[in-house]
Amino acid sequence: MAERLQKVLARAGFGSRREIESWIRAGRITVNNRPAELGVSITDRDRVSIDGRPVTFSTDPGRNIRTLIYHKPAGELTTRKDEEGRPTVFDSLPRIRHGRWISVGRLDMTTSGLLLATTDGELAHRLMHPSYEIEREYAVRVLGKVSETMLHNLLEGVRLEDGMAAFTSIRDAGGQGANHWYHVIVREGRNREVRRLWESQGLQVSRLIRVRFGPVGLPSDLRAGRFRDLSPAETRALYGAVDLPVPKIVQKPRPRARRGRRAR
Repeated sequence: MAERLQKVLARAGFGSRREIESWIRAGRITVNNRPAELGVSITDRDRVSIDGRPVTFSTDPGRNIRTLIYHKPAGELTTRKDEEGRPTVFDSLPRIRHGRWISVGRLDMTTSGLLLATTDGELAHRLMHPSYEIEREYAVRVLGKVSETMLHNLLEGVRLEDGMAAFTSIRDAGGQGANHWYHVIVREGRNREVRRLWESQGLQVSRLIRVRFGPVGLPSDLRAGRFRDLSPAETRALYGAVDLPVPKIVQKPRPRARRGRRAR
């Protein structure tokens, strides 16, 4: 079955369709050793390279599409490689034959909690695009006394170095003494946004856990360092949140993997 080149590569996780179209115009992609052209269709028999490196893919829209919930522990980086050899989330994800894992957004090294990983590039692109305003919910432990004025400021908006930012909602989650828990929601994925918002009020975040991304929550029985496939209901909800059709064929769910599956 033949499909447009940019659609196949986007679904395989190499970039958004727009990015891949720009790579085609720049001559970075070849099909069967010839420069690719916009609008070209390919089949599984064609040989495709990006910047001279062969890539694996499937033109079957449902083949190998898989999305995981990974419970990221603190101490792991959300990057493919680290020059210092520190552990990354990709060390703990299962190996796949076609395409590659894409993390849906990032969590900094000291943040734990829900991280979505998918082989569907178009899904990842839409989930991260600001126009869809996908909610991210975090449990935050704040060090310091939080006043009503501070909460008002955080909801109304404060100016950070990269522009105005605000929480969509703040819910008191209890706690005693100087360390108090809150649940907060943001609708964008700016770098360290949750921490920077609290810091703008002179407060320190002592622990940060992402507990929900869009319609998918962190399972209470999923231990740190483990992953599981999305359920059919979670898959439908996630694709529906970004106006994408649900894949007709998906990989069968695997058992939960134990941490440290790959050598580090």
